[in-house]
Amino acid sequence: MALDKPLNEWLNSYTFPLEAKFKDKEYAEKIYYSLIKELLANGTTTGLFFGSIHNEANLILAKICAQLGQRAFIGKVAMDNPEQTPDYYRDQNSQVALQQTEEFIQAMFDLQNQTKAEITPVITPRFVPSCTEETLQGLGQLAKKYDLPIQSHCSESIWEDHYAIEHYNLRDTQVLDKFGLLTDKSIMAHGTQLSDQDLDTFNSRQTAIAHCPISNVYFGNSVMRVQDAHQKNVKVGLGTDISGGFSPSLYRNMQQSIMSSQILTDQGHDNARISAANAFYLATVGGAQALHIKSGQIKSGFKADLQIVQDQYFDISSNEPQEIFERLIYHTNKENIKQVYVSGKLVHDNLGEE
Repeated sequence: MALDKPLNEWLNSYTFPLEAKFKDKEYAEKIYYSLIKELLANGTTTGLFFGSIHNEANLILAKICAQLGQRAFIGKVAMDNPEQTPDYYRDQNSQVALQQTEEFIQAMFDLQNQTKAEITPVITPRFVPSCTEETLQGLGQLAKKYDLPIQSHCSESIWEDHYAIEHYNLRDTQVLDKFGLLTDKSIMAHGTQLSDQDLDTFNSRQTAIAHCPISNVYFGNSVMRVQDAHQKNVKVGLGTDISGGFSPSLYRNMQQSIMSSQILTDQGHDNARISAANAFYLATVGGAQALHIKSGQIKSGFKADLQIVQDQYFDISSNEPQEIFERLIYHTNKENIKQVYVSGKLVHDNLGEE
């Protein structure tokens, strides 16, 4: 909702009040169960989640993912900067943020052992403006200590970029790198404002980008340069960024990624256009590589993450393989996704609902 608002206003008026509600465990269970069912119905086999600051709620999310069969990477959000976060929704101080992050990591390891599910804790500074230097430094150290993935936002908007320059005299990328938060297991969301030098840093650190094209239309102030990142050998996967993006469908985000790339072309960027095949790659191989999962491809030794999808126009349209493929990219919706498998296990089935 309220996607017509500027990012700062949207966060303070809508996002932070909503996330604060997850302190209520019953609320968290209700919302997270609905979320995971919806994501699986839309064919999302793997979720990379910003949870909330509440460890109990984050563990409820992990248990639901284990129960319903979605592979999940989940982070306890760290945010302790009183200048950029509301008093009703922030970590009390850096020590609390780091202590609760480490407690969440240990609890997730215990849950892994109990359930044998594919659930992984993720180091999660919300973004540079919401964290103090001490917290950013400590989170980098925790990521190294436990060899864990890291997720955050990087250069999502002009405001975020300017904040880093004004407060650190460094670009957003440089701040994150300074505190050890850009590694080969890091996934940074958005990147609409990344410079060529930033992309070179991403390449040297082997850090991945989560491209969230619907969200970026509203909050990114630009279009992420997917082809430029690819040319610099930067890993890019596709994300939905709900609720910064309004749709839980990766198909809808594939479509938007293609449309948004045309904007860059119209603005004079050479070779910016991406195809349906490029977008599908971002949603499958790209995402799997960003998360270091042997998935996203149908080949020996890879996890069987699969969708059975109905081509609703098969009887009235051309049935050349390339045209079927593109038709599926542009027209698949939740109702067309008949079955979903994660690591070979059936996790969504609506074949019997016709």
